[in-house]
Amino acid sequence: MMTTRRFLAKITAGFVAATMLAGSFTLPAMAAPKKEFKLAWSIYVGWMPWQYAAEQGIVKKWADKYGIKIDVVQFNDYVESVNQYTAGAFDAVTVTNMDALSIPAAGGVDSTAVIVGDFSNGNDAVMLKGKDKLADIKGQKVNLVEFSVSHYLLARALESVKMTEAKDIKVVSTSDADLVAAWSTPDVTAVVTWNPLVAEILKSPDAKKVFDSSQIPGEIIDLAVANSAVLKDNPNFGKALAGIWYETMALMSAKDAAGTAARTAMGKASGTDLAGYEAQLAATRMFYKADEALAFVRGPEPKATMKKVAGFLFDHGLLGNGAPSAEAVGIAFPDGSTYGDAKNVKFRFTDSFMAAAAEGKL
Repeated sequence: MMTTRRFLAKITAGFVAATMLAGSFTLPAMAAPKKEFKLAWSIYVGWMPWQYAAEQGIVKKWADKYGIKIDVVQFNDYVESVNQYTAGAFDAVTVTNMDALSIPAAGGVDSTAVIVGDFSNGNDAVMLKGKDKLADIKGQKVNLVEFSVSHYLLARALESVKMTEAKDIKVVSTSDADLVAAWSTPDVTAVVTWNPLVAEILKSPDAKKVFDSSQIPGEIIDLAVANSAVLKDNPNFGKALAGIWYETMALMSAKDAAGTAARTAMGKASGTDLAGYEAQLAATRMFYKADEALAFVRGPEPKATMKKVAGFLFDHGLLGNGAPSAEAVGIAFPDGSTYGDAKNVKFRFTDSFMAAAAEGKL
């Protein structure tokens, strides 16, 4: 199986200009009440529930409750799904916290995280060939998908041993499709990637995992975000998304035949089997219950994480051309606080819809 969640597209002025000229660039003021909505998603362990919910009629059930229609559309290319959302072709998208900031938010599209679904808790890892200490990475070429969450994980790993990308290693941008094969070549001695590629590489006797995302818990977050103006004018869309999500969470987490069947179907749809899918779930902190997601999003972790993420993006030129600092784009949190430019808030964490789910008010 090839998970496609983890690429990070580098926003350029050309992309933004092209979409604006095409008339499809979504600005908050353009939103209006409507009845039909589209959510884009791509294959990843924490996003498979969207497809299952659509196939099982759960999406239709909740859309019907609110008198709307929701079309759940799969993309094989994660970057394209986020770009299409940014261009206004979709009302919502499954995306990581880092990409939500660097792509739509940095591109000027105000977005709100409706669902905080999970965070990586070991799914992403740094691996060395024949070396078992992270410090041994010094002086090596490191193969990874450049500007992805793997790149961010590497930066955080280096920070933990007082190294930097600029001084101590050299990044070699490599497609995820090529990483396993690259590992088998003598020239490749360090790789950063995500499951199931991590599991494949670790089958090699010379592969040693020296750092993983469980060491930076809560920093690689998987979300369902919606256009903020669309959400403001159509709150029933957000309510329906929350209803869909938590009904599916309850089903897939159940320790019964129905839960096993759901996880089996999600594994098969993502290109693996039940055992493979459950292995990925084991390295993912899923928020199966709304109150668990609420505790996380209302806690200190998202604020600290987004400050680190913004710093990484700024250092790599990913907050838009001409961004003066890591605080160029404002990020709002459920308690009303803001990181970055309070006059340019383009990414928001809300607890409204998850709270409604937790309180049985959907």
